[in-house]
Amino acid sequence: MPDAPRPKQHLIAAARRYPGAWRQADAFRADRGKDLPDWPDWCFLPLGGWYAIVSADAEVGRLGLEHGAEVGDIGRLAALGAWRMTQGIYRFDPDLFAAVAGTPVEGDLPGDLFYRLPEWCVYVETPGQRGLDAPLHGFFAHLEWDANTGRPELRLVLDTETGLQPLPVHIGQWPLEEAMQRTVAEAKRQAVFHGATAVTAALSERIDFRLDPLVSLLLYLCSESAEVGDGTQRPRNPEPKRTKKGWRLFAPDKTAVWEVGARIGAALRRESFTARGPGDGTHASPRPHVRRAHWHTYLVGPGRSERQLKWLPPILVNVEDPDALPATIKPVQPPG
Repeated sequence: MPDAPRPKQHLIAAARRYPGAWRQADAFRADRGKDLPDWPDWCFLPLGGWYAIVSADAEVGRLGLEHGAEVGDIGRLAALGAWRMTQGIYRFDPDLFAAVAGTPVEGDLPGDLFYRLPEWCVYVETPGQRGLDAPLHGFFAHLEWDANTGRPELRLVLDTETGLQPLPVHIGQWPLEEAMQRTVAEAKRQAVFHGATAVTAALSERIDFRLDPLVSLLLYLCSESAEVGDGTQRPRNPEPKRTKKGWRLFAPDKTAVWEVGARIGAALRRESFTARGPGDGTHASPRPHVRRAHWHTYLVGPGRSERQLKWLPPILVNVEDPDALPATIKPVQPPG
């Protein structure tokens, strides 16, 4: 299907490479909490399950350094298998994209914000961007639950001109800013482990630079009031359906393109506004402009002991449309 969207083409290619993968993934999910450990609802299937699928295909009990391509396929298959269940493609308004991607990820931002991803796995288009020294068409993002440690992990798979490149972001009891630093450090360690003699500072800067905008785009999708779609429906994971063989999930036949930020983007592009001045007259207001997006934390509750987080996207100054106001992120508790 050469005319299919890029993520769909990757999905088709993976199904050809691993023809039994989706059926095996269904079987693993059916054993969740029975013969297999239980895992949180925000994870479609832990990497351990995809490891078993890839290693069985390679006809080995354990993947080693000689199985470099297969090891990479674990991360690729995990993203594609989770994305297959919803096939959501998120297409940001160009002006909102630039504003959100330019929002620095700094301060005490917790990783558990990503529990609010709208689907098990999302694909975000990134037109005109570059990643790891290649054109970056988009990226997959989903959450991993480590079956051995119970720790969460944000998994990115970059859709570059040279192929799908998995990139884990280690989230936990530390801010997202530190999580990205840990990712760069781990990339260095892996490069040395796999035989690289040196990792240049420039490479580290490129990895870190690409992470910041991607993480910000995901945070927007996790905000309570993110403008996704036309307001008539919202992206969500599928509900299981009863069959003769028990409850099952069914993947859609087609992709779903979600337009992100159409109204806010239109407001950003307005060229002039008028405002009521003192008295009965009118005058031209200052040209509308954007105050840089930023993150804001504040304390509430008895003794101001409870921390809450608000994301203020680009604040539209001198914009008359009250519907294009900042979105907020409400604090959430990790699933039990």
